[in-house]
Amino acid sequence: MRSNQPLPDPPGRGWRRVRPQAELEEPILAELFSVERLEQHARTLAAAQTVTDAPSRGHAVRPRIAENGRVLLESYRVLARAIKDERSITPAAEWLVDNFHIVDEQLREIRDDLPPDYYRGLPKLAEGHLAGYPRVLGLAWAYIAHTDSRFEPESLRRMVRAYQGVEPLTIGELWAIAISLRILLVDNLRRIAEEIVRSRAARQQADELADGLLGLGTDSPEVAAASLRRLSPATLPTAARVQLFQRLRDQDPAVTPALRWQGGLLAAQGTTAEEMVRLEHQRQATMNVTVRNVITSMRLISWFDWAQFVESVSLVDEVLRARSSFGEMDFATRDRYRHAVEDLARGSGLTEVEVARKAAAMAECRAVG
Repeated sequence: MRSNQPLPDPPGRGWRRVRPQAELEEPILAELFSVERLEQHARTLAAAQTVTDAPSRGHAVRPRIAENGRVLLESYRVLARAIKDERSITPAAEWLVDNFHIVDEQLREIRDDLPPDYYRGLPKLAEGHLAGYPRVLGLAWAYIAHTDSRFEPESLRRMVRAYQGVEPLTIGELWAIAISLRILLVDNLRRIAEEIVRSRAARQQADELADGLLGLGTDSPEVAAASLRRLSPATLPTAARVQLFQRLRDQDPAVTPALRWQGGLLAAQGTTAEEMVRLEHQRQATMNVTVRNVITSMRLISWFDWAQFVESVSLVDEVLRARSSFGEMDFATRDRYRHAVEDLARGSGLTEVEVARKAAAMAECRAVG
């Protein structure tokens, strides 16, 4: 997995428009899995995950959600300004700008659908990179990472069923799957948005250097060349070096020593300019696919019938349907039954499935009597 970083509370300082590469978090992206691999991974995850005895003592997620909203809004403003100034932006940036209203809607729904008391009651992970956060968030993280943020109801249903074949989820956790996916899709988009803005700024820096080297800027070529020599790969990101190479590659190397300087740096790193360009284009294409998947998944999640999904994967529903007329009741009545099961399990020391079985057995006895 490219990113095993937790969802930390936001740092005290405000987000800067362009953060150094070392401070950026990798996208939530890992090896893509087939549905069968997702099921296998879910069973492994269920066996490995442990929960704390005190779920209310877990980490709050709202500060991170709020920070993600601020970062995404600032990214949108930076990119919208670039479009207004008729500067080129990448396809991933266009996806973000054109669909920011969908992102904003997701943020509102997350705030509205995640009451503090409900969040505190969700079972929290005892260890791992998401220790202190809800177990269901860990399951959603795995789904997002191994599908490249592409929501597909049947693959999610099969993954959740496979997980519960090893470790049942509570009714509250099943209802929290939707909000967990929203939280992580927004988080993933924030990670990519920061990289998009940083890369755009780097390309702009490279254009200014290239203008100076070619005698098109305010600085003379000599001043620009001196500025370039003071830079290092760490201070001149890959996006900037690719832009600089593409601006200068048709020039005579004797006229633009920057090409020789850059060629020497790349040779020391065991690569070439052409390979650097290829990898940068590949990185941009990957970001474009992920952003497209995130936006499309946000739309689908908003339209999807989550009540039907929860009932289709609920082990409590499965018990009650098999041993009573539960399935013939209307949704509101079934939901009251589920709430009653939750309340009884919370105060009895039994699992929700055990409570459902006992309730069904008692109903059968009364029916026979």
